[in-house]
Amino acid sequence: MDNYKSPELILYQHPLASFCHKVLIALYENGIRFESHFVDLMLEDVKTELYDFWPVGKIPLLRDLTLDKTIPETSIIIEYIDLMYPGKTKLIPNDTNLALLTRLWDRFFDLYVSEPMQKIVLNQILPDGDKDRLGVGKAYSRLRISYSMIEKQLESKKYLIGENFTMADCSAIPALFYSDTIVSFRDHFPKLTAYFELVLGRDSVKRTLSEAEPYFSMYPFFEKIPKRFLKDRI
Repeated sequence: MDNYKSPELILYQHPLASFCHKVLIALYENGIRFESHFVDLMLEDVKTELYDFWPVGKIPLLRDLTLDKTIPETSIIIEYIDLMYPGKTKLIPNDTNLALLTRLWDRFFDLYVSEPMQKIVLNQILPDGDKDRLGVGKAYSRLRISYSMIEKQLESKKYLIGENFTMADCSAIPALFYSDTIVSFRDHFPKLTAYFELVLGRDSVKRTLSEAEPYFSMYPFFEKIPKRFLKDRI
């Protein structure tokens, strides 16, 4: 059940985008009410509204109408939520060392799993003359290295930082969901696989993926998405 009667939060997002999933999981973890604005950059009025608030034009973007504040960038949005709208799940630990570790692994998944995954996905839809074979080769290699590092980090841990779910896990879930369709970790990384299955069981994750499901057919590696996530298409 949602915790807040009217926080006046608006999230500009697209339900297929992995970085939007990261923020949605954080919001759903604590039952924070918000208004979702679907961003279709082909629609001029939507594009204009987004760019008025954040000229870079990237999503997700959070607007807090109570304070007339614009909060960009996924990690900053989650830290803002954790500070201004705290709930049962403390996404940034109070312990300084654990907080630093949380931020480290949050950035790790953004930079070393999500970014190479998106490089490969984008390359898939580019015309042949624009494809980046060298860059994509490096992206595949980086994913494999990252999986090895995550496997080591998960030794003797329930979640990425320890026994508690944090912002690092919010970052990890969508990154792993999509990267697994490109370079699967399931045959060679048992701790990573077990961790991923664990977090898939959280209500916040189920809700996020359920809302994304109608759009999965737009994903270039759609045929690689496991059938269990395609309940409406079986």
